[in-house]
Amino acid sequence: MREIVFDTETTGFSFADGDRMVEIGCVEVVNRVETGRTFHAYFHPERTMPAEAQRVHGLSDAFLSDKPLFAHGVDDLLEFLGDSPLVAHNASFDFGFLNGELVRCGRKPIHLDRMVDTIVLARTRHPGAKHSLDALCSRYGIDRSHRVVHGALLDAQLLSQVYVELTGGRQIGLTLVTETVEVQASFAPAAAPAVVRPARLFEASAEELARHAAFMEKIKNPLWGVEASG
Repeated sequence: MREIVFDTETTGFSFADGDRMVEIGCVEVVNRVETGRTFHAYFHPERTMPAEAQRVHGLSDAFLSDKPLFAHGVDDLLEFLGDSPLVAHNASFDFGFLNGELVRCGRKPIHLDRMVDTIVLARTRHPGAKHSLDALCSRYGIDRSHRVVHGALLDAQLLSQVYVELTGGRQIGLTLVTETVEVQASFAPAAAPAVVRPARLFEASAEELARHAAFMEKIKNPLWGVEASG
């Protein structure tokens, strides 16, 4: 199953109050395994960046001054998202900004039945614990040492690892398949393809069976040869 794990950075907390999305990062996951395909973009917010928001993600007015408007990148984004479920941490926040931007440029909002919220999953699996992305990375031993400030793509990559753990752990990706499946990255040119190989069958040869039989003949009074009495 294909899913998209994503994160956004914004100018504040409320699209309805005039805040805008300035960055989005998306990671493609198939059967809970990252394929290497990503989508990442910055957008000009058409307003100034509040100092408190800049302290969170480090995106300044100067940095965003030459970035495209959301409307200019929306087609590429929607193509990448497709009709897949969308996974986010505190997903109502990210959906609020994503759908706000879509409606603002005349596009249909994404239906909320596609929303998967990892905070809801974390609260169910770890009631009473801390559920921030940092806390969940610490719980599952996921390295976040390079996360100096918030960044949409980096946070989406960390969240994809957390999501795997919240939904059963890395072993769920070890499915048996009958053919080799290759998923090639098209949005992230530096990424290598993820390859799932068919299971290997192991069977003893005639020579190995003969050697085993000869070895067994040397064992005197084996326990497995004693019949139960009484």
